[in-house]
Amino acid sequence: MTLKELVGSGDTIMLATLPFIVVGVIVNFVFPSFFEVGGPSATLRIVSIVVLIPGVTVWLWSAVLILRRVPRGELITTGPFALVKHPIYTSVALLVIPWAGFLLNTWLGALIGAVLYIASRRYAPEEEARLAETFGSAWDGYCTTVKFPWL
Repeated sequence: MTLKELVGSGDTIMLATLPFIVVGVIVNFVFPSFFEVGGPSATLRIVSIVVLIPGVTVWLWSAVLILRRVPRGELITTGPFALVKHPIYTSVALLVIPWAGFLLNTWLGALIGAVLYIASRRYAPEEEARLAETFGSAWDGYCTTVKFPWL
């Protein structure tokens, strides 16, 4: 097992997202009021926490599944993977980074989450091609049963 098998397209996705993170953090540091969400309000704080709980749970659950099953050469089709093909990319981009940002009084997290999600949609097909080559008909079967294949 190689590191590439564990991270999939994650390294490429992060490299594509990194310039936005660096520029965003610099701009946020220099002009903090530009990114402020106004507090956050009590409602935004509650919604953020409510979204973060499943987001972090899915992220960690997916990471544990990858660490356990990928070294054994297994295709993961259970847990969060039964819902979406790439639960780590999806949960971090849509449920963790944006909502953690709101808790930190910045919408920069939403911008970074959007860029991360777009990068994952751009580079995930390469990872999927490797999975199709490795697992053949098992991958094809998984693709027909996953609930939200486009996420």
